[in-house]
Amino acid sequence: MVTIDNFDFSGKKAIIRVDFNVPLNDKFEITDDTRMVKAVPTIKKVLEGGGSAIIMSHLGRPKGEAKPEFSLKHISGHLADLLGLEIKFADDCIGASAVEAAAALQAGEVLLLENLRYYNEETEGDKDFAGKLAALADCYINDAFGTAHRAHASTAIIADFFASDAKMFGDIVNSELSSLDAVLASPKRPLTAIMGGAKVSSKITIIKNMLDKVDNLIIGGAMKFTFIKAHGGQIGGSLVEDDYLELALEIEKEAKEKGVNLIMANDVVIADKFAADATTKVCPIDAIPEGWLGLDAGPESVERFKKVILESGTILWNGPVGVFEMEAFAGGSKAVAEAIGEATAKGAFSLIGGGDSVACINQFGMADQVSYISTAGGALLESLEGKVLPGVAAIRG
Repeated sequence: MVTIDNFDFSGKKAIIRVDFNVPLNDKFEITDDTRMVKAVPTIKKVLEGGGSAIIMSHLGRPKGEAKPEFSLKHISGHLADLLGLEIKFADDCIGASAVEAAAALQAGEVLLLENLRYYNEETEGDKDFAGKLAALADCYINDAFGTAHRAHASTAIIADFFASDAKMFGDIVNSELSSLDAVLASPKRPLTAIMGGAKVSSKITIIKNMLDKVDNLIIGGAMKFTFIKAHGGQIGGSLVEDDYLELALEIEKEAKEKGVNLIMANDVVIADKFAADATTKVCPIDAIPEGWLGLDAGPESVERFKKVILESGTILWNGPVGVFEMEAFAGGSKAVAEAIGEATAKGAFSLIGGGDSVACINQFGMADQVSYISTAGGALLESLEGKVLPGVAAIRG
């Protein structure tokens, strides 16, 4: 399979799907350029290989209309700064201006196309639209893993217009896929998944898929209260999904049948209100008084979690184990993060994914102490659910 590292870009135009859907303030200034920074190595590989780069992306949700506030013109200056060269800009992505600018592009130059989602054909996966994009270039690179779960024209359909030796993944997608493979395909045992967050309903498919793969499954966050109530435990005013009590018992049964070590908190930090200044205390997780609610894992539970994590060869963390945004209830998640960091230092592979987990690890200043942090959102979650991503299948086959 051709890769960005062995492809000959000399004299070729590469059209690169990136994810430059970055946040802008009311002055159209970028407030977080992480996605742009991560895309730079792929663009530079094309240029350093003697090729030229045609960059395409969406920004916001213009819903098929050319709305000025969603123009990629707002980010062209910053892209120029990141690459250290002039960026040519086309005020369309498939029209005459794009065709003419792409035709005139010379080796070492970069062309930024206007917002793909100015056309509904992009999100509809329209073949003609994809064909017009493909016609601008000699080869295609998908470096937008965050949109790989969508069968959009620029993320999946466009690949049909290129031969197998002229389409490839960029560095971001390669890193995401290799990290997922390290967890899902060939993990170093034991494999431990830490699933947190508020609702069982939002993690059902992931949990069920992971039961076929993991050795240990730690259930954290508010979703654990659904399991506790299913056994008749007293959870006070803690968040619970009464419609999923039976499912919680089924998950426990399935875990036991598959030999998965299912670990849940046995004590919890409770509060008399959902607030940073609440009165707190620790109690058994199945004996929370009325008028109190559980907001973090208790000290005994944290020690149990840490022991399992430190004995793991591969760790997946998706969702905090408490309300980490409030200092009073961040202790459990911080202890988990520290244990993951320690296990990683000892040779374990650790993948952090899901918005809250990423925010959590960044809040604790520990991003450099884990193996990989995925910021892919939906694409990562669908991968963990066992789904085939259209943007990946379009190139992998």
